[in-house]
Amino acid sequence: MKTLTVALPGREYDILIERGLLDQAGERIRAVLPRAAKLAVVTDTNVHPLYYDQLKASLTAAGFECWGAVIPAGEASKNPGLLTELWEDFMEFGLTRTDGVVALGGGVVGDLAGFGAATILRGVGFIQIPTTLLAQVDSSVGGKVAVDLNHGKNLAGAFYQPKLVLMDPDTLDTLPHPVFMAGMAEVVKYGCIWDADFFDFLAARPSQGELMEDIEHILYTCCDIKRQVVMEDELDTGLRMILNFGHTLGHAYELAGHYTEWSHGEAVAAGMCAAAKLGAALGVTPADVPERIENACAALGLPTAISCTTDDYTAAIGLDKKGAGADITLILLDKMGHAIPHKLPKAQLLSLLNSFDQAP
Repeated sequence: MKTLTVALPGREYDILIERGLLDQAGERIRAVLPRAAKLAVVTDTNVHPLYYDQLKASLTAAGFECWGAVIPAGEASKNPGLLTELWEDFMEFGLTRTDGVVALGGGVVGDLAGFGAATILRGVGFIQIPTTLLAQVDSSVGGKVAVDLNHGKNLAGAFYQPKLVLMDPDTLDTLPHPVFMAGMAEVVKYGCIWDADFFDFLAARPSQGELMEDIEHILYTCCDIKRQVVMEDELDTGLRMILNFGHTLGHAYELAGHYTEWSHGEAVAAGMCAAAKLGAALGVTPADVPERIENACAALGLPTAISCTTDDYTAAIGLDKKGAGADITLILLDKMGHAIPHKLPKAQLLSLLNSFDQAP
C-alpha cells in the first residue's frame, strides 16, 4: 500500500492507495472515526450500481449503520437545492456530531458531500473515496468543497479537510475511456507545474493501457505534489494558486459549452494549451512548451483548443478568484515543470485571447 500524509495542524490525514482497498474501507474508516455509529454515503447514479453494495458490506462489517443518498450523475447536481435536500436527509437519518459522511464517486459527489459534511451540525467527519481519475488526483485531496451557483462554478464553498482519503485504482477499470482520458488532463497539469520528468513519463505513455500499468505510481506522484502544495498553502492565497494552471480559461470553455459540451478535464486541457500560448506571447513561457503540451494532450485524445466568445471569456475572468479590480493573476509556466503567478490587465488578456481565436 502507498501512503501519503497531509500534515496540517490539527487536521492531519492520510491518503491510502492500493488495489482492492474498497473492501478494507470499513476498518480504515473505523480507525479515524472510532466513535461514529452512522455513516451517510453520498454517491451518484453511475457509481451506485457498481460499488455501493461492496462499500456498504465493508462498512457494515465494521459496525457502522449506513444510509445511501444517490444523486443524479453530472455537474448539474452540484447545486444549493440538492445540498439542502442532503441536509434534511442527514437529519432524517439521525446523523450526530460524532458520525460521518462518505463521498463515493467523482468530483461532483466529493464536492457536494464535502460541503454537506462541513456545514451540517457545524461539521461532521468526512471521508473521500474517489472513483474517477480526476477526483483521485485532484478534487479529493486538499479540502476544497463547494456547490455551483447560477453565476458560475464553485462560488459557494468552504475549506474542509477529510479525515481520510481511500483510493482504489480498481474503480478506474469501469470508467468509460473518454472519462479516464479527461482525468489525464489534471495528471498532465502536475507535470507542467511541478515535475518536468513526470511530464515526459506521461508523454511516453499515451494509451490508457500503458497508463494503467503504472497507475499507482501516477496517483502517488500527483497526490504527493498536491499534498506538498496544500501543506504550504491550505487556503489558496499563495503557492496553491499554481494548481489552477489551465483552469481560468478552462472555466470559460465549460461556460461556453453550458457545462454539458465539454467535461472539466477536456476544458482544462484546452485551457493549459491556451495558457502556454499566452505565456509564450508574453515572453514568460519558452517557445517550445506550447507545442509539447499540445502534443501530449492530442496524444491522449484531449482537445487542444476550444472556440470561445469574448462574452464567455469576460464572464469567466470576472468570476475568477484570482482577479483583483482591472487585473487578473494568471498561472503561467516559466519553464516546463515550474509555474508562476503573472499579473496582467484583464483587457490585455482578452485582447490576446481574441487574437488566438481569430488566428488561421
